[in-house]
Amino acid sequence: MFKRFPIKASILTVWICLLLLTQSFSLIAQYGSFLFLGIVGAIFANATGAGGGVVFVPFFNQLALSSETIVATSFAIQCFGMTAGAITWYTHYCGLRSQPNNHVFLQWHSLHRGLIVSVPFSICGVLVAQYLLYEYTSYIQSALHFYFGLFSIALALAIFGSIPLMRKQSSKSKMLIVDVIVLAFISLAGGIITAWLSIGVGELVAVYLILRGFNIGFAIALAVILSSFTVLAAIVYHLWVSQAVYWHIVLYAGAGAILGGMVAKHVVLRFSAIKLKVFFGTWVLVMGLAGLPI
Repeated sequence: MFKRFPIKASILTVWICLLLLTQSFSLIAQYGSFLFLGIVGAIFANATGAGGGVVFVPFFNQLALSSETIVATSFAIQCFGMTAGAITWYTHYCGLRSQPNNHVFLQWHSLHRGLIVSVPFSICGVLVAQYLLYEYTSYIQSALHFYFGLFSIALALAIFGSIPLMRKQSSKSKMLIVDVIVLAFISLAGGIITAWLSIGVGELVAVYLILRGFNIGFAIALAVILSSFTVLAAIVYHLWVSQAVYWHIVLYAGAGAILGGMVAKHVVLRFSAIKLKVFFGTWVLVMGLAGLPI
C-alpha cells in the first residue's frame, strides 16, 4: 500500500518521527492515544462517506471540551484525514479512467460533474453559517450534543434505509438534471449543518446517491472528496476567528487520520459494503441516542 503512496507515506513517517522527537514523554503519554482515535475516525469517515465528526464529537464531548473547541478540533483533524482519503479515492478513480471501457469506470463517469456542483454549494453553506448566521450557529452549538444526537439518529435511519438498495447491482452512471438540482440543495444545506455540528454534507450526499442507485464506491468517493473541500474551507474560520483548535490533540489525531484515510479505500474494496453500513449505522444510532436527554 505504501509503495503506491510514497509521498503520503513519507509525510506521515516524518510527522510521527517529529512528534516522538519534539514531544516530552508526559505529552506522548497524555495525548498518544489520540493517534488511534484519528485512525479509527478516518477509517469510518473515508470508508462510508461520512465525516470523522461522527467519531470525534462524541469522544471530545466526554472530555468536557467546549462546543466550539469540539467542532474546531474535529475540523482540524478531518482536514488531514479527509484530504488523505480524498487523494486516495481520486487516485483510484484515475486508475479506473485509464481503462475507459471498464464498466466500473462508466459508473464513476459523473464524479467531476458531481464535485463541480456540490463543492461550491457546500463551501457556500459553511461560510453562510459561520459568518452570516453566526448567532444561530452559536445557539445550535450551545446544545451541540443534543442536536448532534438528533441528526445522528436521522442519519442512522437513512443509512439503514439505503441498505436494501445496496443489495441490488447499481447501473446508474449519469446524473440527470434533477440529480444536479437536488445535489446542489443538499450540499448547501449540508454545508450549513457541517458548520454547526462537524458532520452533515458527506453523509447526506452519500445517502442520496445510494438511494438514487449510483455505484456505492462512487457515492463514497464523491462524499469523501466533497467533505475534504468542505472542512478545508471551514477550518479557516477557526484558525483566524474562533482560535478554538486544541492543537495537542490535532498533532496526534491528525497523524492517525492520515493513516486511516489511506487505508479506508482498501477496507471498502475488501469487505462487504453492506456490513460496513450496518456497523456504521449502528454506531451512529447509539451515539445519537446517547446525545438525547433520555
